Amino acid sequence: MCELYVKADPILYESRTRSLRIRGVVTTLRLENQFWDILREIAEVDGMTTNQLITKLYEEVMDYRGEVVNFASFLRVSCTRFLAQRLQRSAEVLSLVQSR
Repeated sequence: MCELYVKADPILYESRTRSLRIRGVVTTLRLENQFWDILREIAEVDGMTTNQLITKLYEEVMDYRGEVVNFASFLRVSCTRFLAQRLQRSAEVLSLVQSR
């Protein structure tokens, strides 16, 4: 079982730092490349750039919660929720196809 994870390309878990402006403040985020790739995919689905998506997520979580203790962790969890939601939709489509 662990072979699936152990054989992952090291570039995927290498960290990369990006700077962006959120609410007028330059912010630096450090995430693993895999998460940057997923954020790019989410942004493309929503018709935005990655920086626009991150800014929107920040603004929405701040409006909803009032604070973000660890924004990088929030982004990682957002990525895993996106993947889980996509997997669930795929399973639902497959179920519909099989029931025909």
